[in-house]
Amino acid sequence: VQLVESGGALVQPGESLRLSCAASGFTFSTYHMSWFRQAPGRERELVAAIDNSGGSTHYANSVKGRFTVSRDNAKETMFLQMNSLKPEDTAVYICGATRRWSIAGNLKIYDYWGLGTQVTVSS
Repeated sequence: VQLVESGGALVQPGESLRLSCAASGFTFSTYHMSWFRQAPGRERELVAAIDNSGGSTHYANSVKGRFTVSRDNAKETMFLQMNSLKPEDTAVYICGATRRWSIAGNLKIYDYWGLGTQVTVSS
């Protein structure tokens, strides 16, 4: 089983990035997927979640209207389009897979995790 994130970079405030999470080794289409982020010294927090079909999504208030989560089950990949990036978005972005749909950000329900990709927003 693998979840591999990519697309992180150093960008300036106001710019955009698109992150990808490529899955392998499990039946991607049966798992709900989420993006979390973790900044130094802070707890891992839920950024966005998408159900297994892609029909339902959830966003943290801090990113609502700026970030969009999507998935392509045929390509076993989840995406996070991040627009109007702010310095406070700086963190390692990590994808997780779970069989249990939840918007509470409970880390314990996640079966698989990636290692993360660094996003730095700075002028």
